[in-house]
Amino acid sequence: MMTRRVLPNHVGFIPDGNRRWAAGHGLPKQSGYQAGIEPGLALYEMCKSRGISEVSVFGFTQDNTKRPSEQIQAFRSACVAFAAEIVRRGAALLVVGDERSPQFPEELKAFRTRQGEGIKVNFLVNYHWEWDLDGLKMGQLRSQDVSRLDLIVRWGGGRRLSGFLPVQSVYADFFVVDQHWPDFRPEHFEDALNWFKEQDQTLGG
Repeated sequence: MMTRRVLPNHVGFIPDGNRRWAAGHGLPKQSGYQAGIEPGLALYEMCKSRGISEVSVFGFTQDNTKRPSEQIQAFRSACVAFAAEIVRRGAALLVVGDERSPQFPEELKAFRTRQGEGIKVNFLVNYHWEWDLDGLKMGQLRSQDVSRLDLIVRWGGGRRLSGFLPVQSVYADFFVVDQHWPDFRPEHFEDALNWFKEQDQTLGG
């Protein structure tokens, strides 16, 4: 029997299009990351108010650290600022990524173990899917504390996971927003939730 769920328990967010947004506004590409912080906070508050219990957010991947140094510095700083603010607002933050790398922000190392009691936020920082799966050699995923995803929302028009939590994403519904992430509007997420209500949650059954 096919069932529909009114609200996803766990939503993943891929906030893409920051550099394209900046270029389209005549700004240096690295300016787009700072412009993505306020939308992230607005989306966090929406998830809290709607009663979603867990969210996962793509910060940056190990592949992203091949970009020019000014961009790396900008997205690292934006990730630290976002993390600090959601902790201040009561999030139970877990940062998932390779903390042994110099690209991992020192300020986030304490959050490699979940801290806090509120809505669970899993923040992927210096993350790579191969790094995650490599943990299986020692008996468990490196993202073992992240639950299975119900819904993934991606901004920027891309129709791909880009290595986003491959194990937890196996049965996730995937919703694409064509607008760039800094152009976030609340209706983007409302549209995703309304669309999710209409999807059959069979989990392969």
